[in-house]
Amino acid sequence: MSDSLAIVQSFAVTQASATQQVLQTEFLRQQAQADQSVVALLQQSLEQTQAALPAGQGQAVDITA
Repeated sequence: MSDSLAIVQSFAVTQASATQQVLQTEFLRQQAQADQSVVALLQQSLEQTQAALPAGQGQAVDITA
């Protein structure tokens, strides 16, 4: 009887671990998607800001020169 109990407990632990991995993977996927959205918004903001500046303004500047 204790062998059966050990098998059931082992199965339950395995299933819990698999479920946790699936949830972590989904969380990371959603986090990556959110990060990509933030990057897109920042890029759009940059482009809008540069479009509103006078010619030659808002460009990269070499501070080592």
